[in-house]
Amino acid sequence: MAVGSHYSAATMNEPALPTSPQQLLDRLTALGIEHHVVRHPPLFTVEDSKALRGELPGHHIKNLFVRDRRETMFLVVAQEDRRVDLKALASVIGAGKLSFGSAERLMKYLGVLPGAVTPFAVVNDTDAAVSVFIDRSVMGGGAIHCHPLVNDMTVALQGEDLLRFLRATGHEPKLIDIPERPTG
Repeated sequence: MAVGSHYSAATMNEPALPTSPQQLLDRLTALGIEHHVVRHPPLFTVEDSKALRGELPGHHIKNLFVRDRRETMFLVVAQEDRRVDLKALASVIGAGKLSFGSAERLMKYLGVLPGAVTPFAVVNDTDAAVSVFIDRSVMGGGAIHCHPLVNDMTVALQGEDLLRFLRATGHEPKLIDIPERPTG
């Protein structure tokens, strides 16, 4: 069975994805991007990921799909343990007050389901309606681990290759220092 061929609306009572994981992996290969795929049980949270991933060296990320009141959409990529301060982040990215995008918006703009948000999802944003912001710390060397449009696989690739992929989709990623919420 090809990767992703079992992800259809008929088998999971969910909308079919506009791009399958296999199509994404084929695109990475076509771009000459070296990548490694690991299969695992579905992961929905950072805690799930930590508990089930085993030893995968490199950067583990979380991806926030947010919007402001003007309906401007943003995908924010941060280290998995970063406690993102959304109010301060809005100022850094030049947005109004931020809130999380709904499952409907997530499917409309990025073509993925909740729990599978990933920088790779911009492959489905052919209108470039979503701006991508990446925390500089994610680019600090070593592999970056991302879901390939579904949450039961992880793809490892180098930071420069992730940037190259994003640019090939028409999304110029902006590297920022993501503000962190104070503890306590």
